[in-house]
Parts: sequence; C-alpha cells; structure tokens
Amino acid sequence: MNKFWFFDKFRGKLVASYKHISARTGRNLFKEVFAPTRACGKSSLKRTGPAGFRRCESQSGHSTKIVREPKFFSLFAILQAFALDASAQVWNVTDVAPLPEPITNNAVVEGYIGDTAYVYTFGGLDSTKVFSGIHLRSYRYAVEADRWERIADLPDTLGKVAAGASRVGNILYIIGGYHVFANGSERSSNRVHRYDVRANAFLSDGAPIPVPIDDHVQAVWRDSLIFVVTGWSDVGNVPNVQIYDPAADTWQMGVQVPNNHTYMSFGTSGTIVGDTIYYFGGAASSSGFPIQNALRKGVIDSQDPTQITWSTSVFSNMINGYRMAATRVYDFVHWLGGSNITYNYNGIAYNGSGGVPPARQNLFLDTRSGGWNILSNNQLPMDLRGIAEVGPETRYLVGGMEDGQQVSPNTLLLEYINVSGNALSERLEYIQEPLLFPNPATDEVYIDIGKSPISRMKVEVFNLNGKKVMEQMMEFAAPQPLAVGQLANGIYFIKIYGNQRQWLGKFIRSH
Repeated sequence: MNKFWFFDKFRGKLVASYKHISARTGRNLFKEVFAPTRACGKSSLKRTGPAGFRRCESQSGHSTKIVREPKFFSLFAILQAFALDASAQVWNVTDVAPLPEPITNNAVVEGYIGDTAYVYTFGGLDSTKVFSGIHLRSYRYAVEADRWERIADLPDTLGKVAAGASRVGNILYIIGGYHVFANGSERSSNRVHRYDVRANAFLSDGAPIPVPIDDHVQAVWRDSLIFVVTGWSDVGNVPNVQIYDPAADTWQMGVQVPNNHTYMSFGTSGTIVGDTIYYFGGAASSSGFPIQNALRKGVIDSQDPTQITWSTSVFSNMINGYRMAATRVYDFVHWLGGSNITYNYNGIAYNGSGGVPPARQNLFLDTRSGGWNILSNNQLPMDLRGIAEVGPETRYLVGGMEDGQQVSPNTLLLEYINVSGNALSERLEYIQEPLLFPNPATDEVYIDIGKSPISRMKVEVFNLNGKKVMEQMMEFAAPQPLAVGQLANGIYFIKIYGNQRQWLGKFIRSH
C-alpha cells in the first residue's frame, strides 16, 4: 500500500487514500480513470462528486478509499409488515441436518444416483469471513438419510466463492468463482470442474470458460446447454453470454446483453423457462455498486441458441435483491432470500452503512401474465449462490448468511404448496406503486392510486424498523391527503390495500 493525498473540493480539505498494487499484474488498480475495481472485494471506488466518498477496507485492515454516500434502506421491515395471509403461503421451510461447518457464497446443485437424490455444495467461505476462509471443500447430502458427508475438494489451487453449479445428466458443472488474496486483490476463475455423481468423483476439468467469471447467472437450457450470463470478470461487470456444450466440451458466445449498467450485473441470479432467460437484481459496477431492480429477459432462438433477443422491465423501484437463489416452479420464477443492500464478500455494505441484514423475501414472477408478488419468510438467508432442485416442488438451500452476517450451517428444505381453486395469480395481491406528493412532506402527503374499482381502502404507515405508526380507512375516488405532521422526521413506507389490490410506496417526513 502506498499512501497519497488529494484535495477534496467538496470537503474542503486534504484526504488520504492509497494506491493498491495488483498482485497479478503490478498495475495501480486506482489509476484507470478511478474506475470501480474489486481490489478489495468489489470495493475500490472512484470519487463520485458531492455525494461524497466511500471507505473500502481489505481483510488486512488497510483502508484503500474513504467515501461518504447516502444509505440504501432494507426492505426487511416492509416484508415483515406486508406478509400476506398464511393461506397464500408458497413455501413451507423446514430445517434438516445441518452442514458439517458453516458455509456461505457456495455453489449448490442437486444430483441423482438412480432414484436417490443428493444435494451438493462446492467451495465457499467459512465462518471467519476473511480471505483465508475461502476454501475448496465439498460436501454431499443424502436426502433420504438426512446426512451430510465430505467428498473430494474442488480440484483447484485457489479457494473460490461466487461460483455457479449446474447439472446436465449425471455430471455436475462448477463454473467460475473468484479468489481473494491477502492484499485484497481478487482473481476471477476460468475453470470448469466436472463431477461425476455416480462415480462420486471429479473428472478432468472441462474446456476453460473464455472470459473468467464470477457472481454470474448460470442456467441450463433444454437439458443440454449451460448459459453463463453477465457477471464480474476481474475488474468489472461484463456483457458476455457464454454457452457451454457439455457433450462436445466446447464454448460458444451468444448475443451479449446490452453493454450498460441495467443489464450487466454481479450478484444477480436467474433461470430459464422454456426458451426464455430470466434474471433479476444484482449490483451494477458503476460507482458504489448500486443494487439493481430490473428484470432482464432473453428469448433464445430454438434453432440457433446463440441468438438471443434481450429486453428489460422494472416492476417497482422499491423491489430489488442481491445474491438471491433463483428457481423455477412450473410457470413461476422465484427469487429467494438475498439482501436489499449490496455488500463485500464478508457481508459489509459497500455503501459504508456496516453489516447487511437478510431481506427475508420471496419474490416471484408469473411468466404467463408478467405479474409479480412478494412474500416474507423469516427463515430465508442471504448470500446464496444456488439452490438444489429435487423434484418439481422440492428445493434445498444450503448455508448462507443470517442476521449479524453470521455464516450459517443450516440446510433448509423448501416444499412448494399448491394453491387449490383459483390460480395463484388470482389469490395474491399484486403490488403497485402509488403517486405520493409532495415528497418530502411536512404536514400532509397526497396519495394518488389512479383508477380503481374499490374506493374505500385501508392505509398503513410503517417506519424503517417495521413498526406500524399509522392506520386508517380512506376513500380514494380522487387523490387524498394523509396527515403526517405528527410523525418524526424520517423515511416511512405506506401500504394501501383492499379486495386483493395493494399499493406500496415510500415518503420522507421533513420539517
């Protein structure tokens, strides 16, 4: 580390910073127009103007940048307050046999030997949450026996987090990931490890992925090709769509996602339904690594799967997620757990707000109608890099992070509960966003929900801790004022609902 000083015109004083030399290349990782890098875990950031500066620390404790920025706010309190009735619950979550050790940011996938199901975890980070805790250890869980056992380590020289794992036939494919060195620098992996489920052993590695990658989307198309979409490669997010053919052990390049901060992402997750790729959330590699709230869709040409048509949409500016597990159940895509604040591999927020809490959320998309729903579940952790799909309605989550950034040894069995009678999309309340003005508000905030067949609805207001501070019935034939002068200054969330319709918004109370 080499200390240097520069004048911060926004603070009006000299500020200390440090040059961080890459262990691999010897380059000054701050020199490249102060572009964001992950020299200390996606955290070496450029100065961004009046918003201030951000502090970045490597695990060795050396500060590489000092920053001050507005905080992101977790949706945890909202989800707790806005949980739907238990009759609409989608997943039943049960603790089964715990892991032999706590692990997070680990690649997870299922496998079968005949009719016997297994769950696998590869690599990850142990409970120390420091660079030396990134490992290659692998474990196998026997579903019927409810028992974990250790299997051979990943055949690599460097431990890895943020890899992806997929199953095609009887072979598991563990792709990418990254390693953190003692000086805080990182290296994305180009390795493709192949594990034979029946032989209970690793095969020789597959052809290396052309662009080393981590924190990417990884999904299987038609039980034949593995799509690796966007992700982080050494110094930033990339638009690459890399397609692996396990049968031929070859890679092809698909049509890239658009080269912008909406599509390119790390810590995002997704799956494939039919011939369409869906991925949601994640972090942009722009300054501060802001969380993303976009759904991206890629329609695959069934005759030429390298040809993909990309589009994007935003359900709500308030709904987002980072390092969630994604899975398909029939025509629904679920994003489970994760967080609403982006963070370094040790669970500490990039925005300088400290430790990140789990979001405890279950977001799901009806791919037929495009409708979204959100439920809360107190058992869902964050820092997930995969999910085991054992049968059409059974899933397993392995490890992750809990409150206080505690690395978890938990194995969670998730059982999907079908809603009989009306379709699920007809039973749950779709969330919309109301127009709130003025915002910030002093004495009154007007609520405009647009045209609605229901005029009289319940209005509830919650503070950032999830405590309900107001509740009343209101008529909404036209925009209506809500008196908020009695509230303390701060940020509040407002819920308006009635007859299976729901609106969710945010306002600031300020004198």
